[in-house]
Formats: sequence, structure tokens, C-alpha cells
Amino acid sequence: MASGLEDPRVGMTFDKIEGLGNDFIVVDAGAFPDVGVALARELCDRHRGVGADGVLLVDTRALSMRVMNADGSRPEMCGNGIRCVMLWLAQRGLAKVGTTLSIDTEAGPHACTLLSMEASTARVRVAMRPYAIDPSPSLVISDLPLVDADLLAVVGHHVVGTFVSMGNPHFVVFDARAQRADEVASALERHRRFPSRVNVGLAEQTGPRSLSLRVFERGVGYTEACGTGACAAAAAAVETGRIERGASIEVSLPGGMLEIVVGERGMPVLMTGPARHVFRGEI
Repeated sequence: MASGLEDPRVGMTFDKIEGLGNDFIVVDAGAFPDVGVALARELCDRHRGVGADGVLLVDTRALSMRVMNADGSRPEMCGNGIRCVMLWLAQRGLAKVGTTLSIDTEAGPHACTLLSMEASTARVRVAMRPYAIDPSPSLVISDLPLVDADLLAVVGHHVVGTFVSMGNPHFVVFDARAQRADEVASALERHRRFPSRVNVGLAEQTGPRSLSLRVFERGVGYTEACGTGACAAAAAAVETGRIERGASIEVSLPGGMLEIVVGERGMPVLMTGPARHVFRGEI
């Protein structure tokens, strides 16, 4: 390079891991600490790079995960991503079936249990942080919780939904098709009530304990799956009386199904689902 500095990409090893099609480039942050916004964008480019929804930087000493979206933005937490990190750690001998590890994130620590592992696929249960519906000035501008609340004048019409924080912000819209919410998901993401933008969950109740869900993620767009989004949708279903608290809720996403249990307020939301190693590479 012209500056004489070593290109941080050269010799970088990585793992491509996906959780229900939500795919990530997993990098050892101790070995490769210089992954910044520009490099994350290059790596995630599906035409000129490796291709992914985001980069996961794992510090094995601190047992932590940092997330960078495909556009270089930094979400606080990623539910599918943390399952992928648990598989990555298991492949390095740092976890075995039955092991529970506390993995730190920018939304706090999360206890992850490796339930099973066969070949390149693992099943992981994550004790996600407790959900919150109370307004937080950094995430939502409102005097009261937004529960089945009307967001006024979103690209010409009203959209009713529920705000849920899983450490990162979500706005869950039920009966999304009837509300034409998919047509305005990108506008909802940047609605003035959400100063840090918001993940938009488009949900339909398909049974007494089941939901279908698509998520328009901040900085990414529509993804095959979103773990925190599934938790937020399940919490919104409980808070609005659509599904009973404590039930095992099947959340069907385009990439597959997650099992979510929403207990009492203040208790962790339990998320169970798969992670699959796709390939290992070097730049």
C-alpha cells in the first residue's frame, strides 16, 4: 500500500457461518484486530467480497462478540450471530455439548448452551436479555410504551405496531399484509420516533402458539432470519394478549424456525435454534 502500512486483509482467515440463512463472517479479533467499517463493508459485499449480512468479531480471551452490519453500522446484539459464535467456539474446543458460556455483547452478557452438535451443525439455546417495552430516549421517543400503537403518517398511511427492546430496538407489526407494512418497512426503519433507527418485524399469527415473521433489519434490509427480531415478535405477541406468557412459541422465518419462550417481565427470553458452519477461508 502507498502508505507503507500492511493491508489488514492480507492473510486474514475467517469462517462463514449461518443461522437460518442469516450469514456471517466470523473473525478472531485477537488475531485480526483491525477490522473497521470499510473492511467490513468490503467483506460483506456479495458481488466483490465474501458476502454476508455482517461480520462477527470474537475475542476468545474476554469471551465477547462485536457485530458489524453489512453497511458498517454497529448493532448492539445479534441473536443468530451469537449462536454462530457458540458453534465457532465449540469448533475450537472451547465448548462441548452441555456447556454453557457467558458471551459478552454490547447489549450485555448472554448465557449460551450448546445443546447438540453434529458435523458442521449445532443447536444452541441462548438466554437473551429481558425484553423491555418502556420508552428509552436513545431508542424510542414516546411518553408511554408503544403497544399496538399507531405511528402517524408513515408514507401516507397509518401503521399499528409494538415497540420492544431486546438491547436493540424493534417495532413489531401484526397483520402486516393488511397494513401494507412491507411497502413502507424502509420508512418505518427511519421513522422520527426511533433516533437510532429500528428493526421492523412484519408478523402474522399462524396458530395459538405460532408466528410467521419477516424482519427488515437496520443497515441490512430483509434477512433470512433475525434472532432478536423473533424474540421481540414473541414478546409483542405476549404483551398484546395474542399468545400466553410462558408458552413455547414457534417463530417461522424465511430461513427456518426458532423456538422462543417469553417468561415474566425481567426474566431472560429463551431462544433455541441452529447454527451451521459453511466454510473456512483466507484472504
